[in-house]
Amino acid sequence: MEHILSLAQQYALPFIAVISVVVFVHEYGHYLVARACGIKIISFSIGFGPRLFGWTDGHGTEWRVACLPFGGYVKMFGDADPASTPDKAVKELSDEEKKLTFFYQPVNKRIAVVAAGPLSNYLFAIITLAVLFILHGQPFSPPSVGALVENGVAARAGLQLGDRVVSVDGNGISRFEDIKRIIGMNSGTPVPVIIDRSGQTLTYTLTPEIVVQKDRLGGEHKSGRIGIVAEKIAFKKLTPLEALGQAVIESWKMSADTLKGLGQIITGVRGSEEIGGPLRIAEMSGRAAQDGMESLVWLMAIISINLGLVNLFPIPLLDGGHLLYFSMEKLRGRPLSDETQEVGFRIGLMFVVTLMVFATWNDLVQAEIFSKIKALFS
Repeated sequence: MEHILSLAQQYALPFIAVISVVVFVHEYGHYLVARACGIKIISFSIGFGPRLFGWTDGHGTEWRVACLPFGGYVKMFGDADPASTPDKAVKELSDEEKKLTFFYQPVNKRIAVVAAGPLSNYLFAIITLAVLFILHGQPFSPPSVGALVENGVAARAGLQLGDRVVSVDGNGISRFEDIKRIIGMNSGTPVPVIIDRSGQTLTYTLTPEIVVQKDRLGGEHKSGRIGIVAEKIAFKKLTPLEALGQAVIESWKMSADTLKGLGQIITGVRGSEEIGGPLRIAEMSGRAAQDGMESLVWLMAIISINLGLVNLFPIPLLDGGHLLYFSMEKLRGRPLSDETQEVGFRIGLMFVVTLMVFATWNDLVQAEIFSKIKALFS
């Protein structure tokens, strides 16, 4: 019993905290813009399933916390369900009632309501990172070679201690953390690296070796490494304007790296076992919580960016799918037929459910849950 309570405190509570915050931010973006457009909100839920607790505000909106902390939703007047499927009776509403629904809003307002969720996640991440950079500092190690891994890629190529890395794969380098990020995403692929050695510019083509690391769940993660170590690890506190600019840049880089990683999984460069689900997020949350509040807040920003990005994918059921439908409506001058939207919704639902099941299966396999269950009966 004590072990179970310890695991809950170590992993479950940080996981619930992280997910609840980023989901609230996402849904609150939808909520604020919907209210500004004059849409009536029926309920605002953090989590799915039976309600644990909640209240009803003066506008008649039910604010609720549900028992399954894996998402949330804003249900608007005229919605048949939390997925915003139109109620069959919505066409029978009076003209005044139709003005309170999402479905009878002008297409530009519907686009604004849907886009507000992902954009809120990005705004939250940018503000969070900016505050971290102001109060705690941005990781900012000099981009110089402080040590070389014996017989590593860089050592074999001829890099020397004190070499200053100027560019990696065509990207200008201002701090060592950028080297790790770019090299990590290019395992097994030749990468041009430009260095400055006492005023002399030298160019090397290095092929990062693939390094497999295990997380606390036993999951394996592949990344590239050339075998150089920073001179020192430092944090640089930024002014508010600098922090805001760097937060935008960091958010852009995280999004680009996520898209590149997904592309590598699709093309087979990376293994699909790297796709993680709730157990992987719980593991990261627990580890971040143990490392300190700064790490936990940083993780919130990362997950918020990924939630915003994934929701922009043009997949029916996700916000990006709705935005695709509304964009086509603007181009055609009329909405897609109910039948077409229904087919798209079913395809999107099948895709999302399949992805969730696959990610959860990966978590269970990596954590060796099935082997442990089998051991109990052998």
